[in-house]
Amino acid sequence: MTTPMSGEVSQRSKGPPLVGIDGFRGRLISADHADYDSARAVWNGAIDRRPHLIARCIGTADVVAAVRFARNHDLGIAIRGGGHNVAGTAVCDDGIVIDLSAMRGVRVDPADRRAWVQGGALWGDVDHETQAHGLATTGGIVSHTGVAGLTLGGGVGWLMRKHGLTVDNLLAINLVTADGGLLRVSEDEHPDLFWALRGGGGNFGVVTSFEFRLHPVGPIVLAGPILWDATDAAEVLRLYRDFIADAPDELGTVVRFGTAPPLTVIPENLHWRPVMMVGACYAGPIEEGERVLRPLRASRAPLLDLVGPAPYVGFQSALDSTVVHGWNYYWKSTHLPELRDDLIDVITEHAFSCSSPRSYAAMFHLKGAVRRIAEGATAFGNRQASHAITLDAVWRSGEDFGDRDTAWTRQFFAALRPFRQGVYVNFLGGDEDPGRVREAYGDAVYDRLVDVKTTYDPENVFHHNQNIRPRAGTRIIGPTRAPH
Repeated sequence: MTTPMSGEVSQRSKGPPLVGIDGFRGRLISADHADYDSARAVWNGAIDRRPHLIARCIGTADVVAAVRFARNHDLGIAIRGGGHNVAGTAVCDDGIVIDLSAMRGVRVDPADRRAWVQGGALWGDVDHETQAHGLATTGGIVSHTGVAGLTLGGGVGWLMRKHGLTVDNLLAINLVTADGGLLRVSEDEHPDLFWALRGGGGNFGVVTSFEFRLHPVGPIVLAGPILWDATDAAEVLRLYRDFIADAPDELGTVVRFGTAPPLTVIPENLHWRPVMMVGACYAGPIEEGERVLRPLRASRAPLLDLVGPAPYVGFQSALDSTVVHGWNYYWKSTHLPELRDDLIDVITEHAFSCSSPRSYAAMFHLKGAVRRIAEGATAFGNRQASHAITLDAVWRSGEDFGDRDTAWTRQFFAALRPFRQGVYVNFLGGDEDPGRVREAYGDAVYDRLVDVKTTYDPENVFHHNQNIRPRAGTRIIGPTRAPH
């Protein structure tokens, strides 16, 4: 087999005859390349798409060259950062994948508390570098999540109640536009575009680097999960509701309903047992956190309490092995209000009805600094919601749980309809009703996003995403088949 060299790509039966990309110095991977199948694979193993070409960039100039090449050949564009999106929008059929996975550099200025992060970096890369200086910014709760996708959708994580969403800590972006141009985008430079990029997803260009504000965090924090038996979930969830009503911003919590994963820190006799788990991370002095968490830890005699001083970096990666690359995922999600008794009844009635031991529901406590920023100040929508819940069917290749747990997810989601308050755009799947993208923002924010989209990408070049379409009358570049 002939392996294409930089600037060369062999021809395929579909798509235009291609001989290379002028000015491209990275790797070009087409269907006859030995690495094609691994290069087109993304985190969600249920996604199986075959791009015409994968352009693995090593710098901004490569991204510019790839965008211009795609435009010249009328190819649809997918953008891959971490490839972690459940909808699989990082890869497309027949078009070109602009792959930033080789661009993972992170530079930290500890004196100014800033970090510069390339567009293909993962959150584990960021935490590794920033925690060397006792600094962090809000990132995901899984270390192999991509920085770009999580940030552009908003950025939910353990630190958000204290330090805001990831987009609330975003200072500037370097962006390749739909015409292959380069822009630096900030509050002072293209402020309309900067507003849109803070929550509007990958609709506006290819981000080659981010500049973030950092905060003193750790390197040791008070963190860990507390586990209760599933039969106690309704009572414990009511106690949790009362507990978080007065919780300080320093406390981030995520409630997980499912089986206890077979982690080494969990005793074997609890592995795969249905449990309600509350993960906690206190972004403040450990002694203070011990006092704050004491009432929750004393609630209803937990099966296991693993809260204790822990490296922040380690806690950020503690769940990595429960959401493995290549497993199959199907999600539904919504924002929720305060946990009224009738809402708790619906959650606990459905949460443990899945078939796969790997399926789960996860509920993130919002409020705090997330809510204190005005609605519409950034493109992230629904800041007044109290919780975000995601219902996640998970099964491995060869297992027969897929149809049953996809049905479980849809039934659970339907039961939550009376309580729905919008949705976090990063939790949207690949088969959503088109109206759900508008639901992620609300009418006023969505309409403003359309205005920005029409200005910066009037032909909808960047449409392999949770798409915000430009105003009517524009031409869409490349294939438009809905993702599957």
